[in-house]
Amino acid sequence: MDFVAQIETQASLMRSAAVKAGPDAAVPSCPEWTVLDLVRHQAAVHSWAGQAVVTAPEAGLPEWPTPPQDFDEALTWWDSAVSTLVTNLRETPGDRPAWTFDGTNRAGWWARRQAHETSIHRLDAELATGHDVPTLLFDSEFAADGIDEFLTVMVPRQLQKGRVIEVTGRLLVHAADAGRTWEVLLTAGEPVVVSAVHDSAVDADVTLAGTADAIYRRLWGRPSHAIVTGDESLLAAVPRP
Repeated sequence: MDFVAQIETQASLMRSAAVKAGPDAAVPSCPEWTVLDLVRHQAAVHSWAGQAVVTAPEAGLPEWPTPPQDFDEALTWWDSAVSTLVTNLRETPGDRPAWTFDGTNRAGWWARRQAHETSIHRLDAELATGHDVPTLLFDSEFAADGIDEFLTVMVPRQLQKGRVIEVTGRLLVHAADAGRTWEVLLTAGEPVVVSAVHDSAVDADVTLAGTADAIYRRLWGRPSHAIVTGDESLLAAVPRP
């Protein structure tokens, strides 16, 4: 999967939606944020990640940048940040040592992370326009990868930052259109264990099912048509950014 191309595509679509919505529009999926806040956040993330790609692991995390306050200036600054991020990812060997927050410490890691970071915020920008957002916004393969990235990268990241699993149970995630299923074992006070499912008979306390797109959105706390059956409190206990 070409994650760098996804960054370019999702960033372009997000920018268009942000301009359409306008800087003062509320972002319903990110309470208390306006579109200006959303754009400044994504611009800062892209700038920061672009530096991380070329930062040695021993140098530590790059300094967090401060984007302009003015909307038009923030858009221009963001354009430059996206260009730098994409260029650095394309010109830096994927296996070159680089700082990452999960200890992988490889430059190519950032392509996947930023592709999904941008796609979710692209969805936020689309929602801010006030127009209906298609129920199938993301390609099933890409969305399924986003589910996997959320469960295996972003959830552990939250635990690394001090969040704690406070429940015990088994979550089954089934993205039918992508042909993928994940079993998520939650144990109070312990790391989350994620594994692929190869047996149709799985004893789960709660099941999250639907298209990969719908599940992707639901896990990130965005409006979704995914179906939850069983103990929904277990799903709610899965930490997300």
